[in-house]
Amino acid sequence: MTTEQSTASADAPQIPTDIRPQDDLYLHVNGEWIASHTIPDDRSADGVIRGLFDIAEEKVRDIITHAAENAGSDAAAEEARKVADLFASFMDEDRVEELGVQPLEGDFAALEAAGDHDELVRVLGRLERSGSPGALAAYVSADAKDPEHYVLYVHQDGIGLPDESYYREDQHAEVRELYVAHLARMAGLTGIDERTGRDAADIAQAVLDLETKFAKDHWDVVETRDAQKTYNRMTVDEAAQLAEGFDVRGWLTEVGAADAPHVIVGEPSFLEGLGTVWAEASLDDLKAWAMLGTAHSFAAYLHSEVVEANFDFYGRSLSGTPQLRERWKRGVSLVESLLGEAVGRIYVAQEFPPSSKAAIGELVDALIRAYDSSIRTLDWMGEATKERALEKLGLFTPKVGYPDVWREYTAEVRADDLVGNVRRATEAEHERQVKRIGQTIDRTEWLMTPQTVNAYFHPVMNEIVFPAAILQPPFFDPEASDAQNLGAIGAVIGHEIGHGFDDQGSRYDGHGTLSDWWTEEDRARFEEQTGSLIAQFDVLVPRGMDEDDTVNGALTIGENIGDLGGLSIAWKALHLRAAERGVEVTDEDGRSFFEAWARAWRTSMRDEERRRRLTIDPHSPEEFRCNQIVKNMDAFAQVYGTQEGDRMWMAPEERVSIW
Repeated sequence: MTTEQSTASADAPQIPTDIRPQDDLYLHVNGEWIASHTIPDDRSADGVIRGLFDIAEEKVRDIITHAAENAGSDAAAEEARKVADLFASFMDEDRVEELGVQPLEGDFAALEAAGDHDELVRVLGRLERSGSPGALAAYVSADAKDPEHYVLYVHQDGIGLPDESYYREDQHAEVRELYVAHLARMAGLTGIDERTGRDAADIAQAVLDLETKFAKDHWDVVETRDAQKTYNRMTVDEAAQLAEGFDVRGWLTEVGAADAPHVIVGEPSFLEGLGTVWAEASLDDLKAWAMLGTAHSFAAYLHSEVVEANFDFYGRSLSGTPQLRERWKRGVSLVESLLGEAVGRIYVAQEFPPSSKAAIGELVDALIRAYDSSIRTLDWMGEATKERALEKLGLFTPKVGYPDVWREYTAEVRADDLVGNVRRATEAEHERQVKRIGQTIDRTEWLMTPQTVNAYFHPVMNEIVFPAAILQPPFFDPEASDAQNLGAIGAVIGHEIGHGFDDQGSRYDGHGTLSDWWTEEDRARFEEQTGSLIAQFDVLVPRGMDEDDTVNGALTIGENIGDLGGLSIAWKALHLRAAERGVEVTDEDGRSFFEAWARAWRTSMRDEERRRRLTIDPHSPEEFRCNQIVKNMDAFAQVYGTQEGDRMWMAPEERVSIW
C-alpha cells in the first residue's frame, strides 16, 4: 500500500455506524469497513473479491519465480521454463526500454504498404492472428444451434472507447476530449505522426471521427446480450455481400477461416454499415486508425512512456486509478493470460486439497436438488415447460477446482523478446482455435484457469464451472457453518445454475441448443416477472453518485435473475440439508446466511470506475446485488422482522420470486 491513497469518493455521504439490517443490510455488514478503507492507488476498486485476487496473485508470483528451478527436458519442465522466461522477458526493463517501439515496426510497415482499402483489410486479418485489433472481432466457440461442433463467430469492433454510447452521449463529452488528446499523444510516442507525415492532433481527430462512424452502427449493450438476435448464420458469400465495401472474404482468408461453411454474425446491420463506412473513408485515415489500434494492443509491452500514456487514459481517466500497478504484478497478469494452465497445474497441487473439491461437490448437488424441488412447485410455469426445465437441470455438468485435462502450450518463449513472446503465444492460440472450426467440441476444456477468482455458466455446453481460487474464505470455509457457506459460495453456485434459466440462458435447452422450448404462455409469465425486476433496478442510484447515474435494469437483468435465483435456491438448500440432518434452521442461521451474502459483495469503488461499469457492466453495483435482491425474499423479511417503514421493506405483492 502506498502512502498516497484515496477513498472511493471524497464527496460520498458519511456512513453511520449504527445501521440496522432492516434499513440497509449491505452497510450494516460492510459500512464500517467502507468508511475506514482506502482504495490502494493501483486499483479502481477494492473489496472481498479483490482480496482473493491479491492472495492468488501472490501465490502465482511464488510459482513463477520458482519455475526456473524446475526447468528441464520433460514436458512439465519445459512449460516451467516457458513460464520463467515469459516473466523474465517482461521484467527485463532495460531490454524493453532499449527496443522502444521497434517491435511494432513490422506491423506499421505492413499497414503503411497497403495499396488500397481491400489490401488493408487483408493486412488487418494477418495481424489479427498475433493480437492486433480490426473493424471486426472473431472467435471460435460451440455453435449455439449445433452445440456438438465449433463455429466462427464474427462481431462488431473497431472502437477504442468502452462502447458506442461514449461516442454519442453528452455525459461522455469530456472523455471524448481526453481520448483525442490521448490518441495524439500515442501517435507521437509511437512515431505514427512521423511515419505518416501528419500532425498528431490531425491524426487523433481523424481517428475519433472514423470510430464515431463505426460506433453509429454498433449495437448497444442491451441488444448485444440477446442470444437470438445475435445468432445470424451466414455463408461467407452472404456475409461478404452484406458488407459490400469491406472485403470480408479477404479478411477471413487471412484470419484462417475462409473455408468455413458458414459463420455466425452477431450484428448484421453493423456489418452492412461497416461496408459503407470503410469504402467512404480515406485510406490514410484507415491506416492511421489501424496503426493506433496496433499500438494500443501492445502498449503494455513497450517502453515506459508508452505504458504511462496508455495507463493515463485507460486507467486514470476512465477508471480513476491514480497509480500503475507494480511491474511484477503486471508480469504475473501476462503469464496468467498466455500460460495460465501451466501455472494452474502447480497452483492446484499446492492450494486445493481433494477434500475441498468433495465438499463443493456436495454443495453443488444440494443446490441442484433444491432447484429441482423449486421448479416442481412453481405456480407460474406449466407442466410441459417444467418437464423440459427439469431435463435441462438434470443435464447440467458441474466442474469444480481444475480441469481433468491440462492445456499444452506450443509457442516458443524467449527471455529477451517480450513482444515476440506475446505475438507467438497469441498466434499459437489463434491457430489452435481456427483449426477447430467444424470439429467436435472439447468438453474437458475450461475457459478460466484454476487461480481465477470467478465462476461461470456456459449456455451451449450447459456447464457450471467453479475455479479453485474462489473456493476459499469468505466464500467457502470447511470450518464454517452450512448457513455461512450457503449464503456465500452456495449463492454463487445457485447464481451460475440460475444463469441457465435467466432471460438469455433460458433460451438454450438441456443440450445447449438455442431453441424455443418454453410454451408462449410460460414465456409471457416469465417476462412479466423479469419486467418487474428490470423496473426495480432501473431507478436505483449507487450511494454517492449523481441522480442520473442509475442502474440499467435491462442490461443487468440476467445477472439480477442469477442473484435472486441463486440466493433463493441457496436458502432452500440450507433447509434441505438441515432436514436431512434432522435439525431446524434457526434465526441465527438465517442471519449468518444473509450476512455471508452481504459480506461477499463488500466493495469500495472510485466514482469514475462506477460510472464506467454502470454504462457497460451487466452486473449491478454490489450494494444492490445485496440489498435489492434480499428485499424480494420473504425469508429475509421473516428473519429480520422487517415491516412497513423499514428501508429494506418491500410489500409482498411487489416482490419478485422467479425460481
